[in-house]
Amino acid sequence: MRDRIEVLPAGETFWRAQIGHDWESGDEEAQRRRMPLQNERMKPWIDKAFEGRVNPKGISCLYLATSEYVAMSEVRPWIGTTLSLARFRTVRALRIVDCSLFHTLTETAPDSRSANSGEQVWRDIDRAFAQPVLRSDNTAFYAPTQLIAEFFRLEGFEGIIYGSAFSETGRNMALFDINAAEQVDANLFEVTGANFDFAPVTPTMSG
Repeated sequence: MRDRIEVLPAGETFWRAQIGHDWESGDEEAQRRRMPLQNERMKPWIDKAFEGRVNPKGISCLYLATSEYVAMSEVRPWIGTTLSLARFRTVRALRIVDCSLFHTLTETAPDSRSANSGEQVWRDIDRAFAQPVLRSDNTAFYAPTQLIAEFFRLEGFEGIIYGSAFSETGRNMALFDINAAEQVDANLFEVTGANFDFAPVTPTMSG
């Protein structure tokens, strides 16, 4: 991990998106207007965390992104969805593991893999963390990445950086301490379009 250790300084900016919004109170219902979710709702609940690639159920960590686009894409909203997008800043220097050095959106073909097996292992780790989480998933599949994340935490690291399935250059970050970054401000966005790419799947024999 020596080549992948990074120290983020205090004051680094990241982004986090949540589906939904609040209402600003007014004298009459017609005068109310939409506003971003309140600060306490832009962070995960301490005792009600959903299972993720980094955290097991009930143990919260703070998932952030390096860009607004990546943050909003990661929640996989549909057209017409209203999103609250918050800007966060780290409150102290954070020692993290960067798994994303070899990030790519296209999987390396088996016959063209690098001779450097260590590099390929890190590609696979990054891809495993970057794989989107769905509510319909069998959460037992999250166990390998959760174990890797727990190993990093026990080694004294405060978070993980990994790639995004929606961007070649954007990155995600998971902080084990949800108070390691604080919200600065928030804005509302609406999803106005979506793009999909499809590729045929070649049947393979298993076993």
